[in-house]
Amino acid sequence: MKLLEELMSVFKKDKRLVSDYKLLKNRIIELALKLDKDLIKILLTNKKIKEHFFTEVDKILIFEREKFMKFIDNKEFLPDSYTAFKNKIGLIANKNYIAQSKEVVLSWPYKDCILEGGQEKTDEKRKEIFHNEILAPDEIDRLLEPKVFTNFKRIDAKGEHKLTEISPKDNLIIKGNNLLVLYSLRKRFAGKVKLIYIDPPYNTGNDEFRYNDNFNHSTWLTFMKNRLEIAKELLSNDGIICIQCDDFEQIYLKVLCDEVFGKEHFQSALYMQVRYPSKQLAKAMKFHKLIETVFVYSKTDKPTIYQEEEHYDTSKFIWEVKEGKPFKQIKLGGHKVDVFDKHNFKLIKHKVANTNLLKEIWASGKVLDSSSTGRFFRDHLTGRYKEDGYGVLYKVYGMGEGASGCRCITGPVKEGATRGKYYQEIPQSKLNSDEKEKIVIPNFYDLAANFGNCRHEGGVPFRSGKKPEILIQKIISFSTKEKDLVLDFFLGSGTTAAVAHKMKRHFIGVEQLHYKESDSVVRLKNVIKGDKTGISKSVSWKGGGDFIYCELKGLNEEFVEKIKKAKDKKELLKIWGEMKQHAFLSYRIDPKLFDENIEEFKKLSPEKQKKLLIECLDANNLYVNFSEIEDKQYKISQEDIELNKKLYRRL
Repeated sequence: MKLLEELMSVFKKDKRLVSDYKLLKNRIIELALKLDKDLIKILLTNKKIKEHFFTEVDKILIFEREKFMKFIDNKEFLPDSYTAFKNKIGLIANKNYIAQSKEVVLSWPYKDCILEGGQEKTDEKRKEIFHNEILAPDEIDRLLEPKVFTNFKRIDAKGEHKLTEISPKDNLIIKGNNLLVLYSLRKRFAGKVKLIYIDPPYNTGNDEFRYNDNFNHSTWLTFMKNRLEIAKELLSNDGIICIQCDDFEQIYLKVLCDEVFGKEHFQSALYMQVRYPSKQLAKAMKFHKLIETVFVYSKTDKPTIYQEEEHYDTSKFIWEVKEGKPFKQIKLGGHKVDVFDKHNFKLIKHKVANTNLLKEIWASGKVLDSSSTGRFFRDHLTGRYKEDGYGVLYKVYGMGEGASGCRCITGPVKEGATRGKYYQEIPQSKLNSDEKEKIVIPNFYDLAANFGNCRHEGGVPFRSGKKPEILIQKIISFSTKEKDLVLDFFLGSGTTAAVAHKMKRHFIGVEQLHYKESDSVVRLKNVIKGDKTGISKSVSWKGGGDFIYCELKGLNEEFVEKIKKAKDKKELLKIWGEMKQHAFLSYRIDPKLFDENIEEFKKLSPEKQKKLLIECLDANNLYVNFSEIEDKQYKISQEDIELNKKLYRRL
């Protein structure tokens, strides 16, 4: 028996691979790409297949996936193909169709890496370190291990209070590196977040994304991939993630999201006008950027989207058809049809809608496929003008859900026209019905006025990039219900948390940059006290509620802060002495060699000394790991130890 026949006999044992007694070739390839365990098990049941597609190395069997896929893809499985270019149209890479892997994926330098910790201030640029997922697993494990939190406080309308208990219903505002916070929250919140909205840095060169100059684009993609992968874990099976961007990285972000969440889980792109056409950004610009995009993805194929509902709309029932005598009667598509020329019928448009009148609908576009009348026009009336003339009315019997059981359809009215219209009675099931219909969610919003006037929403000014509350309200409305959990890990001025609080959702906000008077904590305090800006009026917001604030416990981060605050070179030398004793130094630094060249260090300006000392620190140890919380060298208070244990019990 040929190998092909052996394979076919084995495949037929797996119901996933067979339909109507035919092998599902694309399904076989898909499972092979994923190294599906059940597929490999059935392949190993056959000796000949095992010998051909598996190689033994030190008593371990290695599946030769590429060899297997090439065999499956040959002409024996597609006998009507006689060339290398099969009966497909598609993109190819290395002679393999990209469609075989079901997706187009981006490739860039350092894609298989985790970007080392850093980025604390908008004016800092540093040489970034990328840890390869295969070559540096220890560094990555240490970096992403759950961290210790500190500086806990509960904040309500009366002020800040000492925290003693943590409830699952508490709202959280967390300060610190968002990637590390997300991994710290994973144990408790994996699969629990109903909505994630983020407005990440757009990498325009003028925003908060200030990383390595040489690989800025690659760094941004790695930065986003690292965060989107953990965000997916936190998202609930029926939840969605909304990612806002402009057109600078938009196309790359879309393909990256297709890879992380699955192209089949792309729900929509929401487009919003953020500026007036007359309000130019800069005279030197050739094109004026008016539109930004929000990509909407789900984790599974069953996201819950909440649509508004309304009673059946009768406002368009304003037409009346007055018929004369038909000039002929014919049969089309199994229906009796009266045909009226343009002199023997009249269309009358009334000013007031009435359920006894008709609604006018164009027989064109998607209507030709989606409605029975549209399909009738497409299949039986297209081209009839050659036989019946222009401006004709067709009265089709036995069609529609109205009282008369008829539908009136007009053909094209003049030479060169191809479209027509039909006139529909209100369906009998809609008369006197209290039933409501879902309203389709639009994917375009003109929010130019809202973006232009949101600077002081929440009582916090913001230099640039602030989002209006009405935008977040729209997103929260169609993606969540009260008490659902909303997450924003690029919190900025706190718009998402503010709107979620006003709409009675639970929230988690994460921000690593410090915005002083524009900070999210300042804004949330204003919200609790009864902020009247933004959506407050529309949701009848009166104030109330509370939230917990905490931040990552610094390790090397404490040395970073000391270095930044140092007043002179003498103080910086003292800090270097402390770093040698207590800090985690980068693997690139040899303290002995540093000390041997200390005189050269002393000659540097204070600014350069600060930069060099910060680069000596291991950015993967900026914060204390939770597993080491009771290590005395970190001097963590007993109070913080207990609160962290309560937090992680909750988490």
